[in-house]
Amino acid sequence: MTFDPSAEAARATREILDDTLRGEARGVVVDSPPGAGKSTLVVRAALELAAAGRPLMVVAQTNAQVDDLVLRLAEKEPELPVGRLHSNDSDPYDKALDDLGNVRKSAKAADLAGLDVVISTAAKWAHVKGVEPWGHAIVDEAYQMRSDALLAVAGLFERALFVGDPGQLDPFSVVGADQWAGLSYDPSASAVSTLLAHNPDLPQHRLPVSWRLPASAAPLVSDAFYPYTPFRSGTGPGDRRLSFGVASDGSGPDRVLDEAAASGWGLLELPARHTPRTDPEAVRAVALVVRRLLDRGGAATSERAEEPVPLTPGRIAVGTAHRDQAAAVRAALADLGVAGVTVDTANRLQGREYDVTVVLHPLSGRPDATAFHLETGRLCVLASRHRHACVVVCRAGVADLLDEHPSTEPVQLGVTVKFPDGWEANHAVLSHLSEHRVAWSP
Repeated sequence: MTFDPSAEAARATREILDDTLRGEARGVVVDSPPGAGKSTLVVRAALELAAAGRPLMVVAQTNAQVDDLVLRLAEKEPELPVGRLHSNDSDPYDKALDDLGNVRKSAKAADLAGLDVVISTAAKWAHVKGVEPWGHAIVDEAYQMRSDALLAVAGLFERALFVGDPGQLDPFSVVGADQWAGLSYDPSASAVSTLLAHNPDLPQHRLPVSWRLPASAAPLVSDAFYPYTPFRSGTGPGDRRLSFGVASDGSGPDRVLDEAAASGWGLLELPARHTPRTDPEAVRAVALVVRRLLDRGGAATSERAEEPVPLTPGRIAVGTAHRDQAAAVRAALADLGVAGVTVDTANRLQGREYDVTVVLHPLSGRPDATAFHLETGRLCVLASRHRHACVVVCRAGVADLLDEHPSTEPVQLGVTVKFPDGWEANHAVLSHLSEHRVAWSP
């Protein structure tokens, strides 16, 4: 049977909305791969609950996510009364919200009582007291929410839709949590993990199609990072193309760009060497790839436009594991006269989308493979931000490094496994990238 991505996505959405609006369960969980339309689902569910006369609170994890949802709701339904519950900070929300007549903003939940939809961060909701509970809640990016944060807001609603990406980085905690590992009430675990540990019978759904990842990327990302919730690309081979107006000059950066344009992936492999974290050669190689991407007049063809669209700096991102690496890349790009390219860590690139990404591999040049660098979510985020192509810059020898540092993560009893082992995922990605390797000595 031919796979129809639109039909499959529509079917999954119908089932999710049916369970949310008409089901009896107190919670519905939705797993979403990268670029599958989480925000679109959240907005649609919010609109349908509001249309059904059911007051709704929406919980997001950051102010940027909250403001984005408010703007999306206003775009879809300009007349819908929406409340933006914000903090008492001096600059608590996006000023673009001031132009929306249907949006009421306040630092007090009581001021927003009676509105169809009220949206805020989990941190702000945790301070709301003495209000009538909402009938429904939507928790966006639920895998980024710690279970203690869910406990802090659970008394504010009766039923909830939890939407999130199990491949995202684990919720951040500033203290060690080993003493709770494996327990059903581990406060550092994700909200979804704890929810399902106590309520295993809740309806669980998955969005089956990624509209971001091209046909060249979805099989690898699905197999390496989502073996328990597989997905397909919404586009087929040849639906997207990356081309250049200027021919290759034969250098390593140009050859790896040609490989990435042809196959969707490119590995620029530098000589094996143990280096400082901000490896100057690797950082410069990343910057040169970006510089040549722009100098060669890259253009992207996709289902969004019939004609090739020029690749601008705003559609390119560089991903790193550490902030000092990102700072070094920014400086190297500035030296080459490049501005406007997003350069950030995996944590800050979560949820964002670009045409082309250039990644400094987390294990490049390292003498060891620590739990931080092996964290599966980090590599997953870095490898799943692109619509057309991903170029990875890495020193040779990472496969040997992995074999010298086999995974030693303890198996925790009572923990639902929804994500593969980082050691295994790294090997799978490296194995695939080796087919697109360009060796280069700067």
